[in-house]
Amino acid sequence: MIIMKMDLLPLNERINWSLRLMNPGCWVFLLVLLIQVLVISADTDPQDAAVLNSLASSWDNTPSNWIGSDPCGDKWVGISCTNSRVISITLSSLGLTGTLSGDIQSLNELQALDLSYNKGLTGGIPASIGSLSKLVNLILVGCSFSGEIPPEIGNLPRLVFLSLNSNSFTGSIPKTLGNLSKLYWFDLADNKLTGTIPVSDGNKPGLDLLTHCKHFHFGVNQLSGTIPSKLFNSDMRLIHVLFDNNNLTGSIPPTLGLLSHLEVLRLDANSLSGPVPSNINNLTKLAELHLANNQLTGTLPNLSGMTALSFVDMSNNSFDASEVPPWFSTLPSLTSLYLEFLKIGGQLPKSLFSFAPLQTLKLRSNRLNGTIDIGTDYSTSLELIDLRDNDISQITLGGGGFEKKIILVGNPICNQGGTDLQYCKISRQSTPPYSTPQNCIPIPCPSNENLSPNCHCAYPYTGTLYFRSPSFSDLGNATIFQILEDALKSSLLKQLPVDSVSLQNPFVDADNNLEMTLQVFPGGKDRFNEIDVSTLGFILSNQTFKPPSIFGPYYFIGEGYSAVRVVAPSSKSNRLPVIIGASVGGAALASLVTGCVVFAIRHRRKTRKLKEKNQSIVSWSRTKSSSSIPLLKGAKLFSFEELRKCTNNFSEANHIGNGSYGKVYRGILTDGQLVAVKRAQQGSMQGGLEFNTEIELLSRVHHKNLVTLVGFCFDQGEQILVYEYVPNGTLKESLSGKSGVHLDWKRRLRVALGAARGLAYLHELANPPIVHRDIKSSNILLDDHLNAKVSDFGLSKPMGDDTKGYVTTQVKGTMGYLDPEYYMTQQLTEKSDVYSFGVLLLELITAKKPLERGRYIVREVRVMMDKTKDLYGLHELLDPAIGLGTTLGGFEKYVDLAIQCVEDSGNDRPAMSDVVKEIENIMQLVGMNPNADSASASLSYISSSRSPVRHPYSNVGNFDYSGGVPPSELEPK
Repeated sequence: MIIMKMDLLPLNERINWSLRLMNPGCWVFLLVLLIQVLVISADTDPQDAAVLNSLASSWDNTPSNWIGSDPCGDKWVGISCTNSRVISITLSSLGLTGTLSGDIQSLNELQALDLSYNKGLTGGIPASIGSLSKLVNLILVGCSFSGEIPPEIGNLPRLVFLSLNSNSFTGSIPKTLGNLSKLYWFDLADNKLTGTIPVSDGNKPGLDLLTHCKHFHFGVNQLSGTIPSKLFNSDMRLIHVLFDNNNLTGSIPPTLGLLSHLEVLRLDANSLSGPVPSNINNLTKLAELHLANNQLTGTLPNLSGMTALSFVDMSNNSFDASEVPPWFSTLPSLTSLYLEFLKIGGQLPKSLFSFAPLQTLKLRSNRLNGTIDIGTDYSTSLELIDLRDNDISQITLGGGGFEKKIILVGNPICNQGGTDLQYCKISRQSTPPYSTPQNCIPIPCPSNENLSPNCHCAYPYTGTLYFRSPSFSDLGNATIFQILEDALKSSLLKQLPVDSVSLQNPFVDADNNLEMTLQVFPGGKDRFNEIDVSTLGFILSNQTFKPPSIFGPYYFIGEGYSAVRVVAPSSKSNRLPVIIGASVGGAALASLVTGCVVFAIRHRRKTRKLKEKNQSIVSWSRTKSSSSIPLLKGAKLFSFEELRKCTNNFSEANHIGNGSYGKVYRGILTDGQLVAVKRAQQGSMQGGLEFNTEIELLSRVHHKNLVTLVGFCFDQGEQILVYEYVPNGTLKESLSGKSGVHLDWKRRLRVALGAARGLAYLHELANPPIVHRDIKSSNILLDDHLNAKVSDFGLSKPMGDDTKGYVTTQVKGTMGYLDPEYYMTQQLTEKSDVYSFGVLLLELITAKKPLERGRYIVREVRVMMDKTKDLYGLHELLDPAIGLGTTLGGFEKYVDLAIQCVEDSGNDRPAMSDVVKEIENIMQLVGMNPNADSASASLSYISSSRSPVRHPYSNVGNFDYSGGVPPSELEPK
């Protein structure tokens, strides 16, 4: 029994017993016993070991530590195990060559198989793969597999992710794939598939049964026949339908209009004919519409009401001749309109050029005539107007002129002696539209290394990103690509040490994909090792990285990484005969060790809790300077065991939120206090510095509009923060409708005031002053009376006593809320928070994300604002839930304040104390008492009072109870 209990203890504790608590006579025996335990517990299941050795023998260029007979125990690169069984194989980008052996069928616990970006892998997929009944992810992107897709894949009941794109598969799409009822991602693009799209017929399955799938990516194949009307139905959740660059014929089925969730539709480059279904404008969530290069007829489709449309391309079809349709001027989200080689006549409306998001107009080879009047209020985003080969005789550029690119070659205005005019010439772009800039003075690198954006010489991991349907067309907009770089780096840093990422030469390829080169540079070393490379490939092949929504769906093709640093083989492999021999002897001596073990257990139990708590603080003092040790005023130090119990072992039932740091759980302390427990995951973005900063700052600042830190845990390698429980979740959730809390105009004013007061306290009453650096709607919590509480101080920065009024520091924050002056100069001041707060004020009245699909809320409000109109003419931008049918007293003053907060120069922005005063004045205008509670305890919700919408922080009734005070006694009073 004692030996069995010891097997269950962590390895480091067993070693501590042997080295610290045993006398020398016990050491030898206990070490022998440990060796025996290790050999027994580390062995790979014999069947799995045999399969992996079979794969190793059929492949060349396998990872360097694939030696020995114990893949799990020796931690083979790319192999993950649970209870001695192989559960995943992820070997992306490692240069493997060979074929996929049919022996893989014996890995009957396998859940994930990713062999992407190994161009040397050839041959077919063995039919026996259909025996892997627990397989969830099958990812073979960018290899050289060929032959037909085995219909046996349809026998995988748990398959969620099927990605076979960018290979050389032939034949038809198997009907049996319609059996994959849990499939979410379905990508067969860029192969040589033929035949028709299969749908169910009698007892035979088809793709119309995949009602849970969100992605049909079948582009760049040789599929033929019609798009079956039965393929689409109202039960489907599809958001991407990509059938471009095939040989599809017939008409577009009207059932397409039933896909109410659809966001991207690509049917371009086929041979489709007939009219576009009139119900296409039912697709109110559609953002990208590609119908170009077909043989479509009938009238030009009416796109009225499709307010989410940002990218429209219907060029090169056979639509009937028509005048400029009225919907040209009714698409508020439009960035790109491509209608070339059609028969559109008449004069373009001046209002078309004033859409704030508009970037590109391509109307070449139509019958447009008369005068083109750009006007004076044209979109500042507009970069290109291509009107070649029309009948335009005049152009009016407005009072200040139009400095962007206009092409009128082939029009009467140029044919009548105007060829010297700038718009009668076609200039070629000689330099790439974007390339990641160097953030320092370049230095020379060895010839076989590259210089990172941070000026470090290293070997980058390289590949190509393909965005299948971006919602923008201005490739010269550096901000867009910088946002993508930030998102990429942030995603990769969660799992790997990365110095920087670089994007080069974005362009639109022959398949109408936005293509660009990606380089990822290692952090703290000159090259990635084999595990790093495989992890990088998996993040990009498995779609773990989610790009900003304006870029749309993507895929990645990685290049070989020749500079890989090998992973040294486990020393266990070399000592296996010795270990086996020692373990046999150890078994005979185990009884002599028992007495030592009993002593160790008793001694350890007495001292463990005290020692662990002491180690938490001691580890801080050993690793940090004395000035960085947190000032713990009122914050309690919890043990990990205490927090594990209060959250019922961090059960999913108590899980209430996520973040880059990890997860948040609801908990009940032994005294009955309800708390929110934020547990950082290993390798999360919340590092030790942010953890330390938040503890120190929240321990010494106290204000009713700042979230209260109850305590923290720095125990057993965990980083956990414990806050007061704030029942109504985040402001972001309320504005999006997820929480069920209804925020009318007066409540939004109250929320704005509370957040402003919290910030003003940090700026002007804290000693030293504190800049939050990450003010956004997801960091504003709402209590049971809808009082706002500022939270998440991990990025906050004390300003010190420097008389300069700023500190120079690395830029931190969230895109969309980030102060552009701080971003450009790296000089942080309290006015940086004021800018973020101004964005928050605009988000409060619009309920729109600050930055989405290329639209920036600050710019939108500035462009649309008209002080001569009621509500400044912002009706279209405002959130209807604010109460547009009622009087919004003080609204104009509120907007003036928000615009003042987002002035480009920090000197032109008000101090937070002035912001507080102005919001208080606005509230008094509408008869509100600024010092009253935000709301009564009886909140109103969007749903009925009998069955309120359950929101993340009010689900007390579903608390996973495991002792302590009953949840019924913890309802808010």
